[in-house]
Amino acid sequence: MNSYQLDNNPPRTVRDFILRAEQQFEDAGLYFGHGTDNALDEAAWLVGGALEFAPHELDAHLDEALDAAQQVTVRDLVRRRITTRQPAAYLIKEAWFAGLRFYVDERVIVPRSLLGEFILERFEPWVTPAKVQRVLDLCTGSGCIAISLARAFPQARVDATDISDAALAVARINVEQHGLRDRVRLIPSDLFAALGGERYDLIVTNPPYVDPAELAELPAEYRHEPELALVSGHDGLDAIVHILAAAPNHLPADGVLVAEVGNSHAALQAAFPDVPFLWLSTSTGDESVFLLTAEQLRQYQPLFQRKLGK
Repeated sequence: MNSYQLDNNPPRTVRDFILRAEQQFEDAGLYFGHGTDNALDEAAWLVGGALEFAPHELDAHLDEALDAAQQVTVRDLVRRRITTRQPAAYLIKEAWFAGLRFYVDERVIVPRSLLGEFILERFEPWVTPAKVQRVLDLCTGSGCIAISLARAFPQARVDATDISDAALAVARINVEQHGLRDRVRLIPSDLFAALGGERYDLIVTNPPYVDPAELAELPAEYRHEPELALVSGHDGLDAIVHILAAAPNHLPADGVLVAEVGNSHAALQAAFPDVPFLWLSTSTGDESVFLLTAEQLRQYQPLFQRKLGK
């Protein structure tokens, strides 16, 4: 949303309420990390969501006046965002990922994975989209990655696992809303545990990767997210090491694993300095998503297994 000057008159239009909320968010010192990175975008998302406008629709409605009921709704949401420090997505039960709308609540983390950018690019040139027939999304949470993968690879069937039955209940809502029941299969599983000998052309994962010390330092907004989806052992690497050790058993010879590990990328590289992680760079220059081929994973599988004490 573009920036506009806020006057001293009572807010009346959509623009007015967004700018007033922006000012209130800045004054309250809120943290923005669940889909936005600044007060103006957070305000636009919250007000637009309250009025049921998609982000791309908002500019066309900026000069519309809110009726009394709408004003009450928006003021209440702004107040709750400030007093509870809940992410806006939980307040309006909505998040956007890879250009798609998803239902979210406190049973899942708010969709914000950097993987969305690469999904829209269909992981080219490292993946040949036409050859992708089976896809696995580990730690699916809200199902946003699995559903986005199904849209990106319309010929593929997608399995999506999560250890949390509560998270899978949210994912089921989204699978139904996107009309993908026949192509996206939700599986209760601790990583690969329930998958037997299943193999996939592409495995994608955004697993827990936060260590307890980092969690303790996170802003209050993160306290509303399920800890199970964030913390992964004393160094943040438990889930990803288990994935690396088992992934070769679930990939064909030309298969690929793509994973996001956030702030643990340095710790992961330090733990396995000989592994040729290909760190993919986003449009903003972030490099916390890596890619490894099935051949590379098989070559270094003994290293990953030793790390697990196997």
